[in-house]
Amino acid sequence: MSQNRTFAAIAVALAIFLGLSALGYLLGDAAIRVKELERTVTVKGLAEREFPADVVIQPVPFTVAGNDLQALAAEIDANRDKIVELLLEAGLGRDEISYSAPQIMDRSAQNYGGPKAEFRFVASQTVTIYSEDLDKARDVVARFGELGKQGVVLSGDGYNNRPDYIFRRLNEIKPEMVEEATRNAREVAQKFAADSDSKLGKIRRASQGQFSISARDANNPHIKIVRVVSTIEYYLSD
Repeated sequence: MSQNRTFAAIAVALAIFLGLSALGYLLGDAAIRVKELERTVTVKGLAEREFPADVVIQPVPFTVAGNDLQALAAEIDANRDKIVELLLEAGLGRDEISYSAPQIMDRSAQNYGGPKAEFRFVASQTVTIYSEDLDKARDVVARFGELGKQGVVLSGDGYNNRPDYIFRRLNEIKPEMVEEATRNAREVAQKFAADSDSKLGKIRRASQGQFSISARDANNPHIKIVRVVSTIEYYLSD
């Protein structure tokens, strides 16, 4: 009886040992497979295209100075009308032209004991072009010299007088550009996999970068460069 119990204990111990050994093998094999799945490569894909802007916003500020407030107000209206007339002659529509309320400064109220200014009042106003016809808007700027001959004094520095070109079709081109960036990233990943004697697997994770819109260069702000960079991580296998 004692001998049978001994054999039974040995059998149980052997079964446990074999079971643990098999479990260890399976766990080890699974760990190796998981390790293989962790082999990845992260690449970036670029898509970049050139587009014309859709809208131009061009400010046309001017100033008037004088000592008679009523005469000053009349001159403001006259100068504004001259600018608007020039824009209409250039082919722009009235719905593409707007203007701000005039601002008038009384220099005598700000003199504080200093030398008396030649003109007590200085007024400023801005006529603004908002147009989808970039060619007409750009051409009319070349005619601003005619305003000086009519007694209109344009004001402001070069920075504040610069046109603002806007690109509004980003949502239309997004799908194609994301597809292009993804395709570019895959080509880079395939080259990496081939160089490392590996095969390119599925995407592990992907991140679409921010779209950026910038002028092509300082001399062509009406031509926009649209750019996006996608970051994609792929699995690798032997």
